[in-house]
Amino acid sequence: MARKKNSPVPAPSQSVYGADPVKQQAAYHTLSILVNNEPGVLARVVGLFSGRGYNIESLTVAETDTVNNLSRITVICSGTPMVIEQIKNLLSKLVPVHRVTDLTLFGPHVERELALIKVVGAGDKRIEALRTADIFRAKVVDSTLESFVFEVTGTSEKIDAFINLMRPLGLADVNRTGAAAISRGTHID
Repeated sequence: MARKKNSPVPAPSQSVYGADPVKQQAAYHTLSILVNNEPGVLARVVGLFSGRGYNIESLTVAETDTVNNLSRITVICSGTPMVIEQIKNLLSKLVPVHRVTDLTLFGPHVERELALIKVVGAGDKRIEALRTADIFRAKVVDSTLESFVFEVTGTSEKIDAFINLMRPLGLADVNRTGAAAISRGTHID
């Protein structure tokens, strides 16, 4: 049946453009990027992130294969699934990149970080700092009459917890490496 020219249009029960986009939650992802070990590669990878306004939470890089002259860049970044997928696709298109693996989605992986933490104090605070370090299996790598430098290795959450406990005990300085990660089992990332 034809509708008259000036008759009201019934309100649709659903948009003609489809459902509203679902709000996606941003999440942290650990990306393992195998690249040629050559000058400028790290700058190109970091430039890809900064050029699009993506933040890097943690970044580590080192040569991992001297025979083939390859390095591994481990990046922890956050974003919605769509943003993470876009980052991976853009990284894969860079010429010196051999492989990009999202360890967060790839499967079980081991992720660790190293931190050097300087605590300055005396008396009871000094003793409490040593007790806390023992609980966290932190090593004393330097000691003076006024300070300790602790080395602690573990997940980022463990290091954050150790730092927070050291604040009232005289935390003076922190240097963190950023996370290194590798897949578990026989998988190669």
